[in-house]
Amino acid sequence: MSSRELPDEIAKKLRDIRKKYKVAFEKLRFGTTELEILTVQDLEPLLAGKDPFKDVEDFPFWVRLWESAMVLGGLMASGKPAPGESLLEIGAGLGAPGLAAAAAGYQVTLSDYEKVILDFQKVNAAASGLPEVKFRHIDWMKPPTMEPFDKIIGAEVLFRDDFFEPLLSLFSTLLKPDGVIFLAHDARRKSLPKFLELAEKEYTIATKTNLLSSDEGELTIILNRLQRR
Repeated sequence: MSSRELPDEIAKKLRDIRKKYKVAFEKLRFGTTELEILTVQDLEPLLAGKDPFKDVEDFPFWVRLWESAMVLGGLMASGKPAPGESLLEIGAGLGAPGLAAAAAGYQVTLSDYEKVILDFQKVNAAASGLPEVKFRHIDWMKPPTMEPFDKIIGAEVLFRDDFFEPLLSLFSTLLKPDGVIFLAHDARRKSLPKFLELAEKEYTIATKTNLLSSDEGELTIILNRLQRR
């Protein structure tokens, strides 16, 4: 299915989104996987000059398609899940990594904390031809009761130190005992080392560094793999 052939319910969500945001579909390719991602084209009214590495309290992280999400999406697209293997993307925003995982064969649930974000995700899943993807509102401070997942992934989710303990609690509840967590962050994310120091009490952590070229110059993306000790 393409962005021009959306089910009526999804087409209505897209019309509602367009009343508030200037948006357009962008094609993303991960190997042989192609996704259609609805993105906000005019970020300045939303960002108002804020620096995502300084103004973390008010920065709307979900509106931007981060380089770390591209790295995580590439990893997910290359996966070969077992039949029925489940995956949760936390703080999914536009949902590119989770949708790449769904295209690879994972049973995917995308999550975030605002209805409008979930609406973007639903449009993106439908436009990318991935109708089996599920969506869930998840407040890290008050996580819902859910069946645990084989994998949990997230890109640029470590933006507030006071979320560290709730996030680790969420992992403890929603990750299967032998499950794996993948997190991707820009190396400039100062909270990352603090979180990993806290997480290593419970998890074995592997780290891979990815160098990317962007409009901002060369970026270093840190990919972490966490598994219970």
